[in-house]
This record gives sequence, C-alpha cells and structure tokens, in this order.
Amino acid sequence: MKKILQDYTKQELSEMIKPAFRAKQIYNWTYHKYASSFDEMKNLPKAMRADLEENFTLTPLKTILIQDSIDGSRKYLFELHDGHTVEAVLLLMKAEQYHEDGSIKHQKRYTVCISSQVGCKVGCAFCLTAKGGFMRNLTAGEIVSQLLMIKKDNDIDANRRVNIVYMGMGEPLDNLDHVAKSIKIFSDPEGMAIATHRQTVSTSGLSTKIEKLGKMELGINLAISLHAVDDELREQLMPINKAYNIESIITAVKNFPINDRKRVMFEYLVIKNVNDDISAAKKLLSLLDGIKSKVNLIYFNPYGGTEFKRPDEKDMMKFQEYLTQRGLLCTIRESKGLDISAACGQLREQEKGE
Repeated sequence: MKKILQDYTKQELSEMIKPAFRAKQIYNWTYHKYASSFDEMKNLPKAMRADLEENFTLTPLKTILIQDSIDGSRKYLFELHDGHTVEAVLLLMKAEQYHEDGSIKHQKRYTVCISSQVGCKVGCAFCLTAKGGFMRNLTAGEIVSQLLMIKKDNDIDANRRVNIVYMGMGEPLDNLDHVAKSIKIFSDPEGMAIATHRQTVSTSGLSTKIEKLGKMELGINLAISLHAVDDELREQLMPINKAYNIESIITAVKNFPINDRKRVMFEYLVIKNVNDDISAAKKLLSLLDGIKSKVNLIYFNPYGGTEFKRPDEKDMMKFQEYLTQRGLLCTIRESKGLDISAACGQLREQEKGE
C-alpha cells in the first residue's frame, strides 16, 4: 500500500527525499497549491515525480457525500482507503462584510471540525458516533487531509487561516500520538501555517492523557466535554467517567499549560429535564471555581431514535444568566446545521443505513 504523504512532517520528508530542499517544494505543492497528483509538481525532476507516484498518495480520502445547510455549514463524509468513513464539518462563523463601495471589509471566518478516529470507544449516551462501534485510529495524514480537502473544495486560499477543532468523530486523546503530529503538520509555517492557538482539542476527559498532552507543550487550546456536574449523572451520560471521574479531570485541567490570554473551554451539552436546571448551574459554578474557564452551553441536537430532547430557550437563557451574573464567562453556542445531519456520526449512520 502506498504511504500517505500528509503523514509526514516537512523534516521527515527532507530525510526521506534527497536533496532535502525538495521537501519544501513538495509541501508547497501539497498545502499551498492543493496538488492532487505528483505530475502537477512541474519543478520536480520527472524521475522524482514518477518515484513519488509509485510510493506515495496525495489523496488518502475520497469525498462521497456533502450536505449543505442554509446557514452556510457544509458536512462532509469521507471514505478512507479501507472503506471506512469519517465526517468533517465546515462551519461558517462570520459571513463576508463589505464597505459601501463594494470592497471586502472582513472576509468569511471558518471553523473546521475534524475527526480523529473511525468510530469511538467512549460510548456517550447522547452521541451517534459510538453506535457503529470503534474501528481504528486515523493517521496524522488522514486527519490533515480532511481540512486540506475542505479548503480545496471551498476555494479557501492557502494563506487564509481557519480555526480547527478536534471535535468530530472519535476521542482525540485516545489517538494522542497521531493527533499531536497532525497539530505540528497543520502549524508548519511552510505548510498550512495554522498557529496552534487556532487549534482546539476537545476531550471527554481522559485525565491522564490531558496531563500527557500538557507536557507536550504544543500551545493548543483545550476543551472539556463535561455535560454533567456530578459523577452519578455523568456516568449515565458518559460511561468513561467511571475511569476518569470529574475530580480527576478538574485536577488535570488545573495543571494544564494555557496561554495567558486563553481560557479552558468547558462544553456543556444541555438536555431537556436532564441537566438544564439552576441546581446544575450552581454546582457547575462551584466546580470551576479557581479555573480560568469559559463555559459553552450547547443545545442538544436531536436525531432519530434518541430519548433526549432539545432544551427550551428560556431554560438555556436562565442557565447562562445564572453563571454570567456570578462572574463565569458563559456563551450559548449558536446551533449550526440543524437542517442537515450535523450531529457527530449522524451522516455516517444515515449513509450506512441506506
């Protein structure tokens, strides 16, 4: 089987391909010019192009389905070399703004939500990804290629920065080595040049892996999928809490190196009549005391066959107001892609069921 070119850092390529400066040229063709074949790389010797074609692939993913939302979001289903599929989502965070003369005032702002595994071992009760079981980890190149294909498909210029969130299918810290390598590849100044402060790793709370990630000092942002304020409820929603309880997560977060201008994000999926009352808000406030944090309240995104329901807007507002009035930075995430299969694993399960 051919090696995935995007699996390698520029340094690794320079050690494999001689002379070493060719690695920089290959990086430029791959990440700046979005080349889909080595034959396009005209400044490389013909014999080198043939050798690369024989040993490497530039296209480890194949787009098999795209869903467009009225809010500008696009959801992708990618097929891997072994037939497995993963999802990624392009989120339009801010639309283009113009001056009166028609010139562009502010360009579009995007966040790309990428997957790190085929399936997931965590088995959260509210998430579809784990329903199909865990298959395997993605390689660094398979992670990187999700963004590369989305940028190419949407004509997003190579020098346009986007935000990356490891919040698609899978638990990123369960695939820490490949995720860490993809972070480095994304941030290479001569590659996509996406600074690590634009990259966020979202975890269900593998506290020992949070500590390991912190020691790598990658400079990324950390988001914790908390979703409950006591171990009893969290174990019902997230069985992994039996191995990594809330106390262990909070301890790991307190020791995590965060940029002075940044905060640790706590994701809190709000489910009607489950975790949406003021008593939960009080416990959350107490739990995060002493942590430079931000709480992101998320409306549960319903899907067929789930018993959980989307919370009422008034209850979300009450929850948010309780926290903000007491000094905790708290936002309500605007729901994206409600008219498409935007929840993690939803598009994949639909496609499998057809």
